[in-house]
Order: sequence, then structure tokens, then C-alpha cells
Amino acid sequence: MAKPRKNTNGDTLYAEVALPLPVRKLFTYRLHDGVDKEPLPGSRVVVPFGKRELTGYLINVLKTLPENSRFEDAEIKAISKVIDAEPLITDEILRLAEWAADYYAASLGEVLKASLPAGINAVIEKMYQITPKGREALDGDGRRKAAKWDILKQLSENGPASERDLAKIFGKAASSRAVRELKNEVFITQDHQKIEPRVKTKRQKAVRLLPLALDEQEKPLTHDQQRIIGGLAKAGGEMLFTDVLESVGVGASPINTLAKRGILEVFVREVRRDPFIGDAVGNRPKLELNGDQKNALTAVSASLKESEYKAFLLHGVTGSGKTEVYIRAMETALEMDRSSLMLVPEIALTPVFSRRLREAFGSSVAILHSNLSAGERFDEWQRIRNGTARIAIGTRSAVFAPLADIGLIIVDEEHDTSYRQNESPFYNGRDLAVMRAHAAEAVIILGSATPAIESFHNAKTGKYHYLQMPTRIGGRPLAEAELIDMREVFKRAGKDVVFSPKLIDAIKETKAKGEQTMILLNRRGFSSFVLCRSCGESLRCKNCDITLTYHKFDRSLTCHYCGYTTEPPAKCPFCSSEYLYYIGPGTEQLEEVLQKLLPDLRIARVDRDTMSRKGEMTKTLSAFDRGDTDVLVGTQMIAKGHDFHNVTLVGVVSVDNGLGLPDFRSAERTFQLLTQVAGRAGRGDLAGRVLIQTYYPEHYTLRHAAEQDYEGFYAEEVKYRSRMAYPPFVVLASILIKHKDEQYAMRSGRILRNALDNANTAGTSRILGPAQASISRIRNEYRFQIILRSTNRKDLRRLIDAALTEAETRGCDRRILFVEIDPISLM
Repeated sequence: MAKPRKNTNGDTLYAEVALPLPVRKLFTYRLHDGVDKEPLPGSRVVVPFGKRELTGYLINVLKTLPENSRFEDAEIKAISKVIDAEPLITDEILRLAEWAADYYAASLGEVLKASLPAGINAVIEKMYQITPKGREALDGDGRRKAAKWDILKQLSENGPASERDLAKIFGKAASSRAVRELKNEVFITQDHQKIEPRVKTKRQKAVRLLPLALDEQEKPLTHDQQRIIGGLAKAGGEMLFTDVLESVGVGASPINTLAKRGILEVFVREVRRDPFIGDAVGNRPKLELNGDQKNALTAVSASLKESEYKAFLLHGVTGSGKTEVYIRAMETALEMDRSSLMLVPEIALTPVFSRRLREAFGSSVAILHSNLSAGERFDEWQRIRNGTARIAIGTRSAVFAPLADIGLIIVDEEHDTSYRQNESPFYNGRDLAVMRAHAAEAVIILGSATPAIESFHNAKTGKYHYLQMPTRIGGRPLAEAELIDMREVFKRAGKDVVFSPKLIDAIKETKAKGEQTMILLNRRGFSSFVLCRSCGESLRCKNCDITLTYHKFDRSLTCHYCGYTTEPPAKCPFCSSEYLYYIGPGTEQLEEVLQKLLPDLRIARVDRDTMSRKGEMTKTLSAFDRGDTDVLVGTQMIAKGHDFHNVTLVGVVSVDNGLGLPDFRSAERTFQLLTQVAGRAGRGDLAGRVLIQTYYPEHYTLRHAAEQDYEGFYAEEVKYRSRMAYPPFVVLASILIKHKDEQYAMRSGRILRNALDNANTAGTSRILGPAQASISRIRNEYRFQIILRSTNRKDLRRLIDAALTEAETRGCDRRILFVEIDPISLM
């Protein structure tokens, strides 16, 4: 056993470590003498955990065991290895993660893991080596034919090997069984772990000219050598080795000869994996701010110069010029030597905004999102951490970007539900951004044309400072919106139609004028589900309680929750009827129907099916922007952030789907989606028009969306929220119970409900459930839900914590409980 490490006073030192496991506790380990110096909080460490070794995150170093420790000193295990000489996680990000874990009732270890770029965490492998006893056994009879003897021979001849290497050579099952036997017989030992991150700094061989070396040469240079030197001189004296070979067209031999003669040096240098490579940007156009923009910028700049926390809700209609305000505010922050962070809701928007930012700030901009390769993400994260990049833009997880001295945070489209992490650890990137700004005494701008109800309520109550930009740039009018009553269309056509005649005529007119159209349907695939007209059964996923979506391009029925795919049957699997009916159009069907109706149209489709390949989104949107496409059909991916000046018509198909969802935010989401997509029309010098097809034109959401009247919608929506006790008037929490055994899940749900009732002593909370979730089974896990409403946030948290503790003592399985504070959706 390793000796315990002591400080200068002779005290044994202990470490509290957060592990990336779904448990809300820290684990105590002992620091041992093998550690060169006392590690600092935020460092990664390797620790034993049961039979495994895990990478954890050091939170505190202690002189004594915590008072609540259940173990004696001798029982405390030692840290296996300290990975980082200097903390990888900054103190600011560590504090932010601690707040997030506490607020969202999440695991601190999982939050810290989410804060780092994928691939940076160490891969820990068990390493095996042969013992003297093993060598004796092998020498005694080296001809025995069994996997364990082959493994023993491998270790004897080639030295220590990792578990992964042995599995590759001998097969996973055979090597696992053989290793277990060899360890039991003490023929091998598991001595240490090989610790390697999956992604590292990239290094490549390079060549540089040495100063004054040519003046000292007596021997003349060959033609190839002269070309190499000329190429290097033209490139500034330094190039990658491979670039010299390609650009000059020579082999490696003359380069090596020049190196031997001391004319140039061959060395290894770090190479940045640049996500922007090949994406050149022009000079930033000089734009004159209008009155609304100047007022907003003046307020933000004044707060930046005060170096105090202030939160602004920037409520600007689509096309009002919010992005220019963001950029000017970033310029002010940089002038004060403070960094800036910009969050956008979706990956599709990052190319648009990053190009604008790079026009203004050049290489000071770094980008972070999950569509980057692991290497690109790592390099961008490193540029942010070492201060090379002072401006970061990214999606939800970029809220953890390790920017130093952050002065400004911008959350664009702050209402968007994509800021919510929908798997453990649950958190809201927008709300974390507010807390980060508060802790850093920074300014935060929450920008939207359709603010979240809670954000607008915060502005109304004075928690946020309200800035309004009610007019478009250049005084351009908002697009005129019109509701098309599909009930009347059905009466005239005698059947359901995808496109109303009015929308088709408008598309024709738009094409004839050389203008462009966008068509929104927030549902991908060809048909939403398949129904048997004889027995009434629908084709459902075998793993989930959901219908399968038909995709015509590959003739498949697919579950969009678990990925299960099967071929469409010729007959109903329930009654053998041939009358299968494909119901509910998706974007794939829209594209096909529109192409048949108007064959001359050049149509592109943007949804998750067509945009799965890297770079495809940028390519498609760029082609549309150039005018190579007449109509862009898509899901909500096309609804926000895009600025196409030749789009004068937006059509919305089947808008009623969103209103019918069993969720209290369905009206708000529908209003936001309609307003956002309507904002894509008429952004240039031409007037815009929006046609919305609906079977429910009387609904207040659609009426206010057509009028683009946010305050009117807010007034009606908050009446409903207040009457039904929903946020922002109450605090909401959801506890999901998931397990493959339905009865087991329900049993834990009932135990938890009883514990919640017992803990609800203040009576400030209302508890509903457990009941089946809206989708009762996903990936073969049965799902039950408990919903809690409270008028007091602290009481709600105390209630949940106390109930979870009591429920666990009564046999509730904590591992199958998933707590969400402030859930975005109750589905």
C-alpha cells in the first residue's frame, strides 16, 4: 500500500473527488507519497472505484477526514494518479459547475465531464505483465494449447500489454476468461494503468530556414535545393514538411541534405486543426446604427464600463439588427480587455454568426459545438483556455468555455428549447449563462424576437433590464401574415391536401418574379405513421410506445427515438389486410408533392435526414443564398437566424401539430416558431408575405402570430399559466422513473410518492403522480412521471432532497430516478 502523503506539518492529506456517475456525493481518497506536489482543485485524478479505475475531478484537499465519513482512515483508498500538473478546469468553471449541480440536483462529476471537450478525458486501460511464477509455468511446458498460455507467451515475449490489445489479438471473451484465470493463479499481475486522452495536441514535422546559414556555405546548391529555399523564403521561412514536398515537387532527400548542411532545420511543431479552413471571410461592412440600435448599445456599453453584473432582455423583432448590437458590444468589451461569449441554440446557426464575428475580430474567434471533430474541438478549446481566442461562439455546452476575465455574454434566441440539456446532467444553458455573468460581474444580453414567457416576466418585474427594438433595419415593414382555413380548403377539394391552392399560387408568383420561398413543416420523413384501414392498428416501434415514421428515400419505417428501422410490410401484421394508409406528411413528402405540382422549381430540403453529413448544411444554405435554389423546404432548422434577402414568401404547413401536444408550453412554442419563420420573409428591399395553413384559425396563438403581436400573446398566455399554476407563477420539477421492468419502476415510483408526501410538511408543494409519462416506453424502458409544483423554490428543493433520502432507505432504486428542475417539457 502506498504511504499516505503528509503536508509540511506532518498531516495526512485527503482529497474529495467528484466522479462522473449519477450520484450526488463526493468521494474521499488519500493522497500518497507518489504525488510530486499537492494537486489543486480542478485537476483530473485517476481513482479506484470498486473493480474499476475512473477519471474524477479533485474538488478539495483536506487535512482530516470529513465528519460524515463512514470509513476509518485505514479503509480510505489512495488516488492512483494525478493527471494534471496544473488544473484543467478553471476555478470559475468549477464554481459554475458546483452551482449547476446544486441547482439542478445533478451529479457534480457529470456536470464537470460535460464542461470539457469530448475526448479530453483520459482512457484508463488495465495493463498486464507476466510474473516470475508465470514464466516458470510457461518454461515448464510451453506447448500447451489454450488461450491463457498464448496470452502468457505474448506477455513473456513482448512485455506488458493492455486489456484492449489482448482483446484485439485473442478475442474479447477468450482473453477476459483467460486473464481472470491467470490472475487467480498469480501468473500475471495488473500493475498499472495506461492513461491516454482520446484526443491530443496534433504535431507534424516542419522545416524552417536558419538565419545566415547560406552566407557560410562553400559548396553550391543543386537546383532542387534552391527551389526548396526559395519556397521557404516565400512562405516566411517556415513550412510543414509535407507542404514543402507538395508545393516544390521534390522528395525528402534534398531537404534532409540541407538540414545536414545546417541551412535549414527539421523539427516538430503543433498544428491547429482549424474548423474554419477553406472558409474565407471578407472585410466587415461599415453599417450605420439606427436609433433603436444606438439606444440598446448605449445602455449595454455603459454597464460594461461599470464592470458590474447587469442582465438585459433585448426584445427586437426579426430583422431589427440585434446581431450588429452584439458585435459592437463585443468591441467595447475587448477595448476593456475583457472576453466575450456568444451562445446560439443550434449548430446550423454557428456558421452564419461565426462568419460575421470573424469579419469583425479575425482569429480572435473560436467556435465550439458537437459537429466539430474531436481534434478541432480540442484545439478550439485550447485556444480559448490559453487566451489566443478572446471571443467564443457555440451551442449550449459552450457556456463552460474557459474564457478568462469574461465581460460579456450573449444568448441569442434565448427562448429556444435547445438550450436545455435533455439528458443527465440536466441544465439550461441560458440560465447557466445568467449565473456565470452574475459571478463574473459581467453583462449578459438575452436576445429574442419572441422572449420566453419567464424572461419577459422577469423584465416586467424588474429582474432584467428591458431593451426594445420594435422596427426593422431601414424601416422595412414586417411581412404580412395570413391564416388559411384548411377546413374550407377541405370542403372545396373533398379531400385532405398538403398545399392549399392559395399557397401554390403564391409560390408560382414568387418564382415568376425571380424571388424565393421557404416552406416550414416541423416534421421530417415522408409520412408520420402507417395505419391499417381494416383493423385500425398503427405500426409501432418494438422498443418504444411510438408510431414509426415512413421514409420513402430508403423505403424504411424508422423510430426517431431509438433508431429502430424495419421495412414497410405489404400487409397489416395484425389482420393481414392490404389496406395500409400512410398518414401525415413530412418534409420529404412536401418536397415530392411540390416538385410534381411545379416541375420547374429548384427545391432543396433541410432536415436531420438530409443534413447529417458535415458541411452539408452550409453548402445547402449557401446555394440558397446565391439564388441557386427557388424553394427551401425544412423543419425548424430553417426557422431562425437566417438572413436571405431574396425570400419574400414563407409558407407554413400543418401548424396545428404543435398546438396539440400535451404540454403546457405548446402554445408558446408554436407562437415562437411561427414568428421566427415569418421573420425570414421580406428581409431585403422587397415586401414579405407569410401564409399559415391551419384547421384552427380561431386559436389565440395563431391570431397573435399572424398579427406578430407578442405582447397580446403574452397577456393571454400568462392568464392561462396563472389560472393553471404553471411557470412563471410556480416552480416546477419533474421526476422520471425509468426501468425495463414495468412493475419495478412503478414500485420505486410509489415509494417515492409516499416519501414526498411525508416530506411535504410546509404544504407549499403539490404532487402529481406517479403516472405513465406521455410516451410510456422508450428504448424498452417503461417511464413513469411525478410532477411537483411549488410556490417556494427552496421548499421544493428541500422536499425533493428529503424525499429522495427517505425513499432510498425504503427500497426505492435511486439509479432509475431522473430529477429535472425547471423542465422545459413535461412529455
